Formats: sequence, C-alpha cells, structure tokens
Amino acid sequence: MDIVILGTGNVATHYAKAFQSLGHHITQVYSRTSANADALAEVVFAESIHNLSQISDSADLYIIAVSDQAIKPVIDQLPNQLQGIVVHTSGATPLTILNRFEKSGVIYPPQSLSKNIETDLSAIPFAVEGNTHEVEQMLLQIAQQLSHKSFRCNSQQRITLHIAAVFVNNFSNALYQVAFDLLKRENLDIELIRPIIRETANKVQHQEPGEVQTGPAIRNDMQTIHAHLQFLSQEKHLAQIYQNLTALIIKTR
Repeated sequence: MDIVILGTGNVATHYAKAFQSLGHHITQVYSRTSANADALAEVVFAESIHNLSQISDSADLYIIAVSDQAIKPVIDQLPNQLQGIVVHTSGATPLTILNRFEKSGVIYPPQSLSKNIETDLSAIPFAVEGNTHEVEQMLLQIAQQLSHKSFRCNSQQRITLHIAAVFVNNFSNALYQVAFDLLKRENLDIELIRPIIRETANKVQHQEPGEVQTGPAIRNDMQTIHAHLQFLSQEKHLAQIYQNLTALIIKTR
C-alpha cells in the first residue's frame, strides 16, 4: 500500500514508522517546515514535500496527523482528485470535516505518543470510522495490522473516548506535577510518591476506580480536609482544585 503522511509530529512519526515496518510504502512525508519533512522522510525512505501542491494523487491512503487546529487548513489545500482514502487521527474532530473527499475516515489512537519514545502500538485500541461501510471495513483491516484491538467507533463515541483520555492522562499528569512541586518545596524526594502512583494505576487495571477510592474525601474526614486546605491557603488555585476534586469524590461515594 502506498501511504502519504501529512505531518511530522508525535502521531505522524509513529504511524509512518509503523506502516513502513509492516511493509507498506511511505511515498511522501509533508510538513510546512522542510527540515521536519526531510528528517522523517529520511527515516522511512520517502519523498519529502513542504508544499501540498506537490502531493501525489495516486496513493492508497493519506494520513493527516497534525494538530486539531491545523486539520482544516491542510484539508483546504488538498486537491479534490485524491484516489485513496483520506483520514485524520484526531479524537475530537468529526469525520464530516472530510466530507468533500469520496473516501474518508478516521484512525484515532487514544494514547499519549511521543516521537522519541518507542511505544508498542499493538497494545493500543485504535478507533476507526469511515464515511461508508466499505471504507470503514478497509480502514479497520488497515488499523488491525497495527493492533488487533482496533475497533469501529463513530464520531460521538470518539470524542467521548478522547475526553476520557484527557481526564486519565492529561489531567492526572498535571496533578502528578502538582504533587512533585509540593514535595520539592519541602525538600522531599519525589521518589517518595512514585510507589503510590504505580499502585493507583495498577488497581484500576482490574477494578472500577470508584471501588478502590481511598483518602479523606471518601471517609468524609473533614478534619484532615480542613488541614490540607489550610496548608494550601496561600496557593488559592491549588486549594480550589483540591476543593473541587474533594466535592467530586464526596458526591460519588
């Protein structure tokens, strides 16, 4: 299969390398920044392009793997006569943004990917959508080459999955940083908190999070909660986060 990769970021890099390793031909890599296009194209033995007027119209698959706000500007510059399937990789962007193409779809990875960190894509459940049943079946077969966990997922389900991923990944990661900063401020080693991070993550691999919730909020331990809020009183933004999350836990216990 001939594949054009549009983008050179985290997702684009993983897709390009993965499909190339599966024996597919990455024909072109596009980026507005020629150095970025050159770097990824060299890795996957592709032609580097930095102007969409140079794009081939005969590839089997066009993968738009750019930031959400850049998807439409890229689409607007693509020619109408592309023969292959045009897909994006966004969790929050509906399939309808690709309506002007005869064959279109989505292959979305609900995973935090970094281009310089190796990731086992076979463990990722890729969410697949196509504008027709035939296209969707083709994309599902393609995605299942990356991971047998790939599955059909409409746009409403996909944005739900994306929001869930933001809660468990982006938000939790931001809270990890809050914890690290608090420890550093009191000259405590951040290694002290890593075991509980691992334990929490391990528990939810086998149980519902609500079933294993611990801490002062679930116990309605107002004395401890007030002591924590007093400690955070000079950092009102952190106190507000603490109060909001405490209220959430109390509401759902």
